[in-house]
Amino acid sequence: MAKKEVKLDSKGFRKFGMRDKAAYALGDFGCNMSFALKGTVQTFWLVYMMMETGLLSILLLLVQAWDAINDPLIGSLIDNDRRKYKMGKFKTYIFIGACGLLIAGAAVFLPFPNASVVVKAILFVLGYIVWDACYTVANVPYGSMLSLITEDTGERAQLSTWRSIGSMFGNIVPMVVLPMIIWQKVTYDGTTSFLDRIEIPEGFDKTQFLTNPDTGLPYEIGDAVLSPATGKQVEILLGERVFFAALIMGVLGFIAFMAMIKLTTLRVDENSVKTNEGGGKFNIFAAFGKFMKNRPAVGATVAAMGMFLGMQSASTANTIMFATYFNNAAMSGVVTMIGFLPMVIFIPFIKTLVNKFGKKEVSVVGSIATLVGAGIMMGFPMVDREKGLLVYLAGLVLFGVGMGVYTCVSWAMMSDAIEYNEWKFGTREEGTVYSLHSFFRKLAQGIGPSIVIFIMGYLGYEEKLGTIGQSFETAQNMCWLVASLYLFSAVLQFIGIALIYNLDKKKVDTMNAELEARRNA
Repeated sequence: MAKKEVKLDSKGFRKFGMRDKAAYALGDFGCNMSFALKGTVQTFWLVYMMMETGLLSILLLLVQAWDAINDPLIGSLIDNDRRKYKMGKFKTYIFIGACGLLIAGAAVFLPFPNASVVVKAILFVLGYIVWDACYTVANVPYGSMLSLITEDTGERAQLSTWRSIGSMFGNIVPMVVLPMIIWQKVTYDGTTSFLDRIEIPEGFDKTQFLTNPDTGLPYEIGDAVLSPATGKQVEILLGERVFFAALIMGVLGFIAFMAMIKLTTLRVDENSVKTNEGGGKFNIFAAFGKFMKNRPAVGATVAAMGMFLGMQSASTANTIMFATYFNNAAMSGVVTMIGFLPMVIFIPFIKTLVNKFGKKEVSVVGSIATLVGAGIMMGFPMVDREKGLLVYLAGLVLFGVGMGVYTCVSWAMMSDAIEYNEWKFGTREEGTVYSLHSFFRKLAQGIGPSIVIFIMGYLGYEEKLGTIGQSFETAQNMCWLVASLYLFSAVLQFIGIALIYNLDKKKVDTMNAELEARRNA
């Protein structure tokens, strides 16, 4: 049977098509097999390893500060690397990072809950640094590749959309499936072995977990074990399963990365990328100053920081909220997924919307929807639990609709910001601009969870009580915290996109036309 003829573009490359979009989506799926575990990190160390909230917040801040710093360093390394690689330098760096992530994702989940505080701190810091280094090596060139696959603004918008699809499916496993695997409701099996896995709240002893606090009678086989502190069924985090789940996800991520490397075609010469006008040494301060003058890059970064400072930082508080207030941590991911499924309704129409109205324009409308959704969510702690869950879900769905519009074009907006850098300053700096964008994103990822965990302690959460001994007041405080974080996220996203980002459709068309004329000249 004759092979299907490959259609080529004017430069001799295979024409842009579905293969490129699916391949690029696989890349973010691979990234999220690791990145999406970040929310589980805080829960693992807070609930299973029983690390004190103040210490954990400080350690998170330290490792994420280093995480933010090494992104521009790796970005400049890639920009200045002029060596010839068989796969090309971008794909080579992704391959190296993917190999490391095979096992590095599990390095921060080593299950030693009985270790000393010092040993726990060392395990956390070293595990996180190894994991983060491998992730950065893979993620920075992956993000920069979008502007190398195609120069067409509409096709870049499609790549951004498909990256969001890859991210969404990559998030399903850790967000939905993982909580069902690592959280377990305890039932009486006729033995007392389950007592070894329960952190007994202060003021209680193990024998009280052998008698039903409602009836005063001993448990029979199959009965739900209730907490004498709250009267709710005991739910525990299985730390060993988190470690092995992270290993499995590392393998899935590696497979996705390898498929992306094989299927992706780069149509822009990656070795023609210039990092500065004079061809001299990279100057991080000059690059930072230029980045701050790049208004669309700053606006897109503020919006992304809002997402991480608010919504992403709420992940641990959200899990604790479901465990203590709704008494069902295993279902927290399912509810979150239901809230964000509406974003898929925009996927078939995003190209048409962008071509007709522009990326900034549709994102502004989306950011308004997130504001309204977050406002609704602020009402759920005011009603009873059953109605509160419905109000929470209603607000989350509307929030997800708005966030879905933004995430579908967010990476294409950063690609335009890279073009803006060349348009305004005469230099095309994919790795540097993207890595500085990533610097601020990761700074938000570090500061956000660190502050949230500190606030959780201030609001009454006591790690020594686990999730079964927290007071009702503390549980309700977690509800207010989660709702406030979503609102903060929506406000910052609106500021970044509507008030700072200045590349509307008309300006993008003008910019692309002038850049094309320069390149042709």
